[in-house]
Amino acid sequence: MFYWLHRTRRVVRAWHTWLGGAIALCLIATHALVAADLLYADVQALVKIGARAAGSSRAEQASEYLITEYRKAGYQVEIQTFTYPKFADAGSSLIADGKTIGAWALVRSVAGNVTGQLVAVPNFGRAEDFKAVNVRNRIAIVQRGGNLQFAEKIENAAAAGALGILIVNNQPGNTRGMLLKASAIPAASLSQEVGTSLLQQAQGTSIFATLRVKAQPNALGRNVIAHLPDIKQPQLIIGGHYDSVEYSPGANDNASGTAVVLELARSLSKSPQARQIWFVSFDGEEDGLKGSEAFVDRATSQFLARLKAMLNFDMVGINDRLLLEGSGAMSAITSSINGTVSSNQLGGSDHLSFKAKNVPTLFFFRGKDPNYHSPGDTLVEPRLLRETQATALKIISTILNQASPR
Repeated sequence: MFYWLHRTRRVVRAWHTWLGGAIALCLIATHALVAADLLYADVQALVKIGARAAGSSRAEQASEYLITEYRKAGYQVEIQTFTYPKFADAGSSLIADGKTIGAWALVRSVAGNVTGQLVAVPNFGRAEDFKAVNVRNRIAIVQRGGNLQFAEKIENAAAAGALGILIVNNQPGNTRGMLLKASAIPAASLSQEVGTSLLQQAQGTSIFATLRVKAQPNALGRNVIAHLPDIKQPQLIIGGHYDSVEYSPGANDNASGTAVVLELARSLSKSPQARQIWFVSFDGEEDGLKGSEAFVDRATSQFLARLKAMLNFDMVGINDRLLLEGSGAMSAITSSINGTVSSNQLGGSDHLSFKAKNVPTLFFFRGKDPNYHSPGDTLVEPRLLRETQATALKIISTILNQASPR
């Protein structure tokens, strides 16, 4: 009887041990799934905003999203603004028959609001084409191409008395035409998909529209900096850029890296490690690392000297191989992480601004994307985001446990 009870107790203890382990594994798996869901949700939220070119209203929307999410995770958020020369569309639009349509100001277009009937100009907008229709006090809409520069089409429209002009792209997606000098009338482009339909409608029916061209000569960038309250000197900067190029929703480039940085902030928020880290979402990377340059230029030499490293995440949502590029003390780490490939030729991103200031850097990247800098950059693989985050967490612990700063 005693033997049976003793054996039963051992079985019960074993069962409890197994059950506890199973529950722990389930909790870990559940946390991983939740993290993956949040990672992908962040990417989707940024993609839904649309192209996030620095200085644009969409980039500002993206920064506000990041501010909200960092604060939800318990972080104090600072906005570091900076300006640099760049013609920026500040929210241009076209309202036709009561519907708002995306329109993009041509670079150096004069700003202004004009209202009038849309007039489809035949062919490609040569001077003789404008003689076939009446565009005086109206808005001309014309096809791109025909061996005519954007400026020529605009000059012909202005000479014919048009209030403004819309140029429809002749290939999928949109285009940002560049003028050598300011235009005489507001000028904007339309995507091929939207513009072709509108051009056809304007040929057969009367469509009244309001073209609003909003533009500014300088871009206002916004770095989003998140850290726990009263943490003035971090040992580690974890960052990635959230801006995209014009006309690309930037899922992989770089909503993917932005989402990983944000999820790292969430997962570390209750850890003592968070008191040693600043999380930075950079703006203006696509225009030449403007945000990260502004960050390091404003930092003191003492601040930079006390950093153990800067980790940068860019384009980590496509391709199975995770590539790592390290500089300084980070070079050794790149070859010690299983499942990654060490490289020193991965190209430019925000880590280079820190490397130029002698801060050790580690660049996370997954290689070329067939949809790079295109309207097709709409998808990432959630699994790869989760794997990138998991690898980063291991590396972060290794770096913060190092005895010396460099």
